[in-house]
Amino acid sequence: MSWAGISLLLLLPLLIAFWGLRRIWRTRKPNEPPLDRGVVPWLGHALEFGKDSAEFLTQMKEKHGDIFTVEIAGKFVTFLLDPHSFDAVFWAPSDKLDFGKYAEILMDRMFDVRLPTSNMNKERAVLKSHFQNESLTDLTKSMFHNLNIILLNGSSCPISEWKEEGLLAFVYKVMLRAGYLTLFGRESEQHSDSHSPAKDVRHSQEVYKEFRKLDQLLMKAARKTLSRGEKKEADAVKRRLCQLVTINSHKDKYCKSSWFEYYRRHLEEIEVNEEMQSRALILQLWATQGNVGPATFWLILYLLKSPEAMLAVKGEFERTFQSFKDRNTDIKEINQDLLDNMFILDSALNEALRLTAAPFITREVLADMSLKLADGREFRLRRHDRVCLFPYVSPQMDPEVYRDPEVFQYDRFLSANGTEKTFFYKNGKKLKYPNLPWGAGSNVCVGKRHAVNSIKQFVCLLFFYFDFELKNPSEKIPEFDRSRYGFGVVQPNQDISFKYRRKS
Repeated sequence: MSWAGISLLLLLPLLIAFWGLRRIWRTRKPNEPPLDRGVVPWLGHALEFGKDSAEFLTQMKEKHGDIFTVEIAGKFVTFLLDPHSFDAVFWAPSDKLDFGKYAEILMDRMFDVRLPTSNMNKERAVLKSHFQNESLTDLTKSMFHNLNIILLNGSSCPISEWKEEGLLAFVYKVMLRAGYLTLFGRESEQHSDSHSPAKDVRHSQEVYKEFRKLDQLLMKAARKTLSRGEKKEADAVKRRLCQLVTINSHKDKYCKSSWFEYYRRHLEEIEVNEEMQSRALILQLWATQGNVGPATFWLILYLLKSPEAMLAVKGEFERTFQSFKDRNTDIKEINQDLLDNMFILDSALNEALRLTAAPFITREVLADMSLKLADGREFRLRRHDRVCLFPYVSPQMDPEVYRDPEVFQYDRFLSANGTEKTFFYKNGKKLKYPNLPWGAGSNVCVGKRHAVNSIKQFVCLLFFYFDFELKNPSEKIPEFDRSRYGFGVVQPNQDISFKYRRKS
């Protein structure tokens, strides 16, 4: 080895130590956001943040204002909580603020997925085409058919007999299984095939059973806090899911979505091996279905807990589908025009999402940069830090934007003429983003309209075919599982019992 090489080896530990000490001794520089490092070096605010992110960030906002930097387990994160300034992050150049690096970290931690680096913006543009126009129409038709399969063939509920179940368990099970069949395909192209529904019911139930086990471990996996036993369990569940959901086993299925065919070809083109392909499919199953079930659960629960809201939404449903009742026939289709004109249901869904959708919108800072806020202030951000928006705190739960923000008001997003209300204000200015359950900017959820259509179809079919009510109407709405903050729609910390029966 040369003297230069030996010198480098000797200097490397010193350089690493120097870099570490600089982070330990980090102080706020001019024009940087307020810096709050907590009491314990390196750990910083990790415990408070992990325990209840929403409460912690609300307290930090009261202390420091709409922008501040905190240390969390050695990472410096700048939180921006001024919704008027979100565009500064949404539309920042990708060579300054990057979404992909953090996404890759989570993909590896949660699903053991490691894919070749690719152009994410280009991929999103292609993916978007598979969830709109004719593709959206096909998805809506397929989801309607699959909801019927699961609800009517898979509910095992005799007509007129009440059955008790956890509301989250029931809703999540139906939505994930129907969504899985819609995107990944089913056994037969012919809706009249008497054998295929039974196969699809059984297979989708197996997928849901394993998925739900994994879903309950993913938040710890994302934060690297799984115990040894939990890590072993998560690995075993992922292996079983990979056996159930493989590229090869789905090649010959019928009614696969155009999205699935595109994604299958994409994985083959980037030369991903078969095992990694299966892992990637499990990741996509969670990404496409992991929020839809919980969102539907909260909507149904809020309706059940609000007689006024239930009456209004049910009244709109009955007016929309009166012709089917008059003819005493089943609903054969719920097309886009019908779905788009159910404004009361839309408002109730938006309100349920406002109360429960709590994703972090995160970017890695790739280079020292200046972030200009809507009020003209500019703040310097450091390379290797992270920027995070948390719309749940503001605007969604901001009392200046929404009166009584903790209360479910089904008509909050209805205008005086009965159409969607889009005008909400903060500091006297109209908000561009008053509610952000689906993200925004370059990272808005490409499957938003399909997800909304699926939820609304489920509600309509539930109204049409079932009577349902809470087992104990006076039971309180469950608290949130606060470990879910940051990953989309939160889930309850416990289920709530309801009962349902097929109408005669």
